[in-house]
Amino acid sequence: MKKLLVANRSEIAIRVFRAAAELGLRTVAIFSHEDRFALHRFKADEAYQIGPARGGEPVKSYLDIASIVELAVQKRVDAIHPGYGFLSERADFARACEAAGIRFIGPTPEQLDAYGDKTRAKKLAIEAGVETIPGTREAISDPAAVRRAAERIGFPLMIKAAHGGGGRGMRIVSEARELDAKLQEAQREAAAAFGRSEVFLERYIARAKHVEVQILGDAHGDLVHLFERDCSVQRRHQKVVEIAPSVNLAAELRHAMCEAAVALCRKAGYRCAGTVEFLVDVDNGRFYFIEVNPRIQVEHTVTEVVTGIDIVKSQILIIQGHRLHEPPLSIPPQDRIEPRGYAIQCRITTEDPENHFIPDYGRISTYRSAAGFGVRLDGGTAFGGAVITPHFDSLLVKLTTSGGTFDEARRRMDRALREFRVRGVKTNIPFLENLIAHPRFVDGTATTRFIDETPDLFRFTPRRDRATKILTYLGDVIVNGRPDTKARFDPRKALPDAAPPPIHDGARPPTGTRQMLLDMGAEKFAAWVRRQKRLFLTDTTMRDAHQSLLATRMRTFDMLAVAPAYAHHLHRLFSIEMWGGATFDSALRFLQENPWDRLIRLRERIPNILFQMLLRAGNAVGYANYPDNVVRDFIRLAARHGIDVFRIFDSLNW
Repeated sequence: MKKLLVANRSEIAIRVFRAAAELGLRTVAIFSHEDRFALHRFKADEAYQIGPARGGEPVKSYLDIASIVELAVQKRVDAIHPGYGFLSERADFARACEAAGIRFIGPTPEQLDAYGDKTRAKKLAIEAGVETIPGTREAISDPAAVRRAAERIGFPLMIKAAHGGGGRGMRIVSEARELDAKLQEAQREAAAAFGRSEVFLERYIARAKHVEVQILGDAHGDLVHLFERDCSVQRRHQKVVEIAPSVNLAAELRHAMCEAAVALCRKAGYRCAGTVEFLVDVDNGRFYFIEVNPRIQVEHTVTEVVTGIDIVKSQILIIQGHRLHEPPLSIPPQDRIEPRGYAIQCRITTEDPENHFIPDYGRISTYRSAAGFGVRLDGGTAFGGAVITPHFDSLLVKLTTSGGTFDEARRRMDRALREFRVRGVKTNIPFLENLIAHPRFVDGTATTRFIDETPDLFRFTPRRDRATKILTYLGDVIVNGRPDTKARFDPRKALPDAAPPPIHDGARPPTGTRQMLLDMGAEKFAAWVRRQKRLFLTDTTMRDAHQSLLATRMRTFDMLAVAPAYAHHLHRLFSIEMWGGATFDSALRFLQENPWDRLIRLRERIPNILFQMLLRAGNAVGYANYPDNVVRDFIRLAARHGIDVFRIFDSLNW
């Protein structure tokens, strides 16, 4: 295996790229048009657009099996990692990879058939002797069949997508009259997320903990569990905070669940990473099988932290044929795998908790993340200047903290959340701060209904945002003056016009350095300059001073008004730096002027002094790297219209 493609985006794609890079593999990213500025495409060695060239299918592009496999074949990819979501549980995707001679980093297609279909997985659980929640054993889509099954199971019940996970396509139905509407919602969401709308029904357990067991198996029959994670803190069936290991879970119950998970996966000869999910009824202490997620999970980070096992790297090595307990995997036998301490993961999202968690989008103006001992960050497109679009999941960064005790990990999480500064878009950080400080979370008694039953979590202290306000104020005062002095200005008072120094009408400007350059030629003039012992002066007012002190307010009109005075009174200057740098940006974006027109007209009025420009090397006068031929032609054109001296700024930027 030499080249690996990740059929996913954002955080999980970056996570896989990092693991692959540590294994010496070349990485390939894919991105839709709407994701063309996403960070994951720049973290890979190669990146290619999929889907329509001009966009329109931001999510559908990542579900296009034929296009992804075709691209992988063209680029000589050896393996594809599906990440989570999208195509990660699609057996037809795994088969398409195998048919093209590409290794699929995940379970076998047959295992995906078995576990990706949640109803088939329940049957396997029953065969393995694992108790399941009463419900339907087959995937159904016909509303009439759903109604009959609901009458048999009784209310309240849960509708679940049959071919996906992650909380998508799930709805709680409290009574019969809600069934039809909730069914339509669940099927619509499932079809959008997984491409299939079939569902199944289960009895709803109101007071429950959601506990899942991490499984890792190789192709040689070796299989271990990496203990459990508590994912009970959920909102609308989407996990918000995850903990490893579970707090206050009885040792006997932990052992029973882990053994049940191993038995279920061993029965199918499970390969690669997977998660067996259970629901624990806190009232009677019994646990029930929910589903198997045959892929990497969003919350795999907490298990990695407490066990020291890199799950993503293990996936890749397993598909390369290595055995669990031998190098390079070297995973200890089951009886020697022990969690050390606790880890907590918070999913920081661009959602507004004060407005029903509506996703926010726009440009991140400020991004400062946490750091320090026991802090791990797994981010997607999270940096100052990043643009958050409305097309995808709102996950910004996963924050994981660890400690020797649960309370230490929790206190570290509180500190880390308070270190974050994200401006430009709303985030759920204030909500997370409330959540991890709540007594029910602190004592480990939170259930899956915790968020729904705790209105205190939604009482927020308004953010003061002092730094941004101070900087905004200073910028306003520098440009517009102090607001407390504006009232003292009388707009009716006539102010004298600023008049340039007088010159003799009709007089020709004195000879200056430009005439010397034209007479001597460039090489002789440069040699003359090097021989001089005196100090030469360059005036930068027209290029630098106006953009630094007066923002973009010095117009070509103002420069032309004072240009004759320059030509007559400042003819002993070596040069005038009057172009380049931010000239194009300020002229085109703010002043709506043509910078070339400025150059030509100033040259006419100041014919005797060298004109100098600032050139940002390979960036020319922009903020991106341009092809060499573009930069060369730009220089030729600038020289033709009046630039005599090119001052190269950041000369190594090529």
